Amino acid sequence: MSIINIRYGKGMKDACVPESGSILERARAVLDCEIEGLQALKGELGEAFVQLVRVSLETLRGGGKLVLCGVGKSGHISRKIAATLASTGSRAIFLHPVEAMHGDLGGLAAGDLLLAVSYSGETEELLGVLPAVKRLGVKVAAVTGMVDSKLAAWAELCVPMPVPKEACPFNLAPTTTTTALAALGDALAMVLLEQRRFGLNDYALLHPAGAIGRSITMCVKDCMRKGDTAPRVKPGMSVREALLKMTAAKSGAVAVVDEEEKLLGIFTDGDFRRGITENENMLQEKIEGVMTRNPVSIEQNRLAVEILKLLEKRKIDDVLVVDEQGRFVGLVDIQDMPKFKVM
Repeated sequence: MSIINIRYGKGMKDACVPESGSILERARAVLDCEIEGLQALKGELGEAFVQLVRVSLETLRGGGKLVLCGVGKSGHISRKIAATLASTGSRAIFLHPVEAMHGDLGGLAAGDLLLAVSYSGETEELLGVLPAVKRLGVKVAAVTGMVDSKLAAWAELCVPMPVPKEACPFNLAPTTTTTALAALGDALAMVLLEQRRFGLNDYALLHPAGAIGRSITMCVKDCMRKGDTAPRVKPGMSVREALLKMTAAKSGAVAVVDEEEKLLGIFTDGDFRRGITENENMLQEKIEGVMTRNPVSIEQNRLAVEILKLLEKRKIDDVLVVDEQGRFVGLVDIQDMPKFKVM
């Protein structure tokens, strides 16, 4: 293996950096180790996890909350799990055990459930807060790799989370264990989401900002073309007249509607390109003779994110928009979607 010598700044030793092949080999070995950890966790998942879901549901339905508690890397992942739970409809917070002993215990109530997280089950700061938690009448569920640990003994419920080894060459730095913990937290959050029938509209209420918020709160009518930018023609008009309407509106499609604006069909520039190769007199044809009947449409009050699903599923570039009575009110062009930051 060839190496490259690199001299670092003052106070640091010279180092030899392996070539890309060795770097990737080691990186893949780390990923393999963590995948093995997840497989081990998957195999261990059993009745204890089921009980955790049930007691969590009981807590939430009773007006209580899930309180994640951990120190160090387990604390960081516990904070993330609490955030995921809260964002998917399960009331949850993170409680640092040290801060808890200096007043933050006031955030706990008798109807809450404490999820105490420690892979070793012997973390002193975490164990130190448990007597005070018990005095408040709060139930404790332990998540640990050691079911015979002190933490497990304190808990009413213990969820085992064993992994074969850390990805760290010294088997010390939390790597595989934190990956497994994050995955276990995601599993809990998603199961609770489904059990509590937390839907897309509920999700939208909790995510009003950012790309996620836009995609699940913006309605079709907020991003559709309307008025003169959404061209329409009536039966009896020629293809030439329809193309002129499309050109003026800078649109790739035109809706065909009746006298009451009810949707009859759609004609696109693709339809014209395909048709003109077979019929050189197509410009004089009546629009109803060449339009696509029963076109794909969407109701104006549906969520904008549904447009993307429709465009992807039907492999089309334009969707006609109708109101509650089926009247044409607008058009959505796939080229417009990025400016609304929905895609």
